[in-house]
Amino acid sequence: MQLKFLGHAAFLLEAGEVRLAVDPFITDNPAAPCSVNDVNAGWILITHGHFDHFGDTLEIAAKNSATVISVAEIAKYCADKGVQAHGMHIGGSHDFGKFTVKLTMALHGSSIGSSPAQYLGNPCGFLITINGKTIYHAGDTGLFGDMELIGRLHVIDYALLPIGDNFTMGPRDALEAVRMLRPKKVIPMHYNTWELINQNPKQFQETVERETGIPVIILQPGESINI
Repeated sequence: MQLKFLGHAAFLLEAGEVRLAVDPFITDNPAAPCSVNDVNAGWILITHGHFDHFGDTLEIAAKNSATVISVAEIAKYCADKGVQAHGMHIGGSHDFGKFTVKLTMALHGSSIGSSPAQYLGNPCGFLITINGKTIYHAGDTGLFGDMELIGRLHVIDYALLPIGDNFTMGPRDALEAVRMLRPKKVIPMHYNTWELINQNPKQFQETVERETGIPVIILQPGESINI
């Protein structure tokens, strides 16, 4: 099983025939290591409606006959645009056959477009369980106390956590998130895409490993790890 970082908060998870894309923001993403035509996925998970997460969802879904998994409002928006979608909501889980998905809360917003923006429900995070491993993609979120509950109820193999600050947790709050979640490994995301969210991932890595003993893996856009 392979996890590939596509820059910002976008990932591609491959496990045999299952290919899951999360928040595929490729076009207009200065950190993207590929073009939208290079992203092949049968399932697309969307944490919220902002442009830098919803990204190229509709194009990728149409090209691959993929199913979008997200909160009900985003699923309905995608279905209205002609692509397959499966709506869920926070706290709910679903078995998709070869993997399961559970939605978690995220402290953020969710809308698409402007003048006016269209409301797309609550933002979320994902607990993805596949091949006996659980990956937590926190989405765009601030720190919240129920991360401790998430960590108590689930054995998290990899926690993908934003560290960019300004729009999400910064490194200091992400450290507290690691303490509460107690994952086996951490991968930082949502940083250095633009100057406003510039961070030093190496410093975050050193601090987390020193304070918690939990390994932090820094992925450059385009890099993959076997999990």
